[in-house]
Amino acid sequence: MQHTSKLPNVGTTIFSVMSALANQHNAINLSQGFPGFSSDKKLMDLVTKAMHSGYNQYAPMPGNMELRQRIANKFDFLYGTSYNPETEITVTAGATQAIFTIISAFVRQEDEVIIFKPAYDCYQPAIELQGAKTISIQLNAPNYKVDWNAVEQKINRKTKMIIINSPQNPSGSIFSEADMLQLQALTENTNIIVLSDEVYEHIIFDGEKHQSACLFSDLKARSFITASFGKTFHNTGWKIGYCCAPKELMEEFRKVHQFNVFSVNHPMQKGLADYLKEPSHYLELSGFYQEKRDLFLSLVKDSRFKFKAAKGTYFQVLDFSEITQEYDVDFAKRLTIENGLASIPLSVFNDNNKDDKVLRFCFAKTEDTLKKAAEILNKM
Repeated sequence: MQHTSKLPNVGTTIFSVMSALANQHNAINLSQGFPGFSSDKKLMDLVTKAMHSGYNQYAPMPGNMELRQRIANKFDFLYGTSYNPETEITVTAGATQAIFTIISAFVRQEDEVIIFKPAYDCYQPAIELQGAKTISIQLNAPNYKVDWNAVEQKINRKTKMIIINSPQNPSGSIFSEADMLQLQALTENTNIIVLSDEVYEHIIFDGEKHQSACLFSDLKARSFITASFGKTFHNTGWKIGYCCAPKELMEEFRKVHQFNVFSVNHPMQKGLADYLKEPSHYLELSGFYQEKRDLFLSLVKDSRFKFKAAKGTYFQVLDFSEITQEYDVDFAKRLTIENGLASIPLSVFNDNNKDDKVLRFCFAKTEDTLKKAAEILNKM
């Protein structure tokens, strides 16, 4: 058989490449973004209880109603805004499925979608599968700040969607209130949909406030917000997330969702619904990860790596330009093979593989693992 690939430029993701290399060489894996510690036993017990209580058949297509109500309560508690759990919240098989479904539901052939690079790698392939065009705005190290004049110049009648991600993976940067107001002004009186990827909303540091799209009335009216329980509660393998949007947008989302997923793991939804009764389970997360970030940076402060402390996520970018001028992918592989430490090179997320000589390290690991990783970095 002969066929033409719909994604001819897509190969194995850098996450899979680096994790496989880490396994092959028995390296410390700070590449792929998964926590190196267990989820809360209380949450696992609640999921087990749900299984034994009969929550083992299909959940409702939009998600377990108790869980959707808890999500609505969380938005009211954190942001003073409301989403109707009946019509404006849908539980998904992780945030990536939510993002893919949003793009599939709204983006058509020849539409344009603006993204900011370095960008998480699921955005562009989903856009291309719809026959649409990705319009990328390059953010530059070390601050990764948006040039809103450049964004304005890219917006035209073909612009269907703008995708934002704050706190941002892979850079660890955040959007400020001023950024969100600029975005709101640029999209006002347009039909542009905003997809706000907020999976790290609870992991933000140094007293900063997460600037959710729902805090800005005009943005909220045109936005999907996607979120991840896996990122929040240290269980990425569960693949459960959710999205929120105004009713008229969510109706279109669910038309696609019901045919590519239909419904999501029911006992886990029930367990999460019960777990979310206590807001402390997500309120404590920023402090928990800031301790890890601060520990990691204190351990490598005397190394030859340079850095600006991450503002959010559980990723820290380190600049290696004083160590070597190798292409970042080559250096990341050498660091794994010869020194036993795996990371992620950022050029693969940039326009034209722009190489800023930086690597991304995941610090969602135990203290012992971070100390061992720092020993390696300090010897470079």
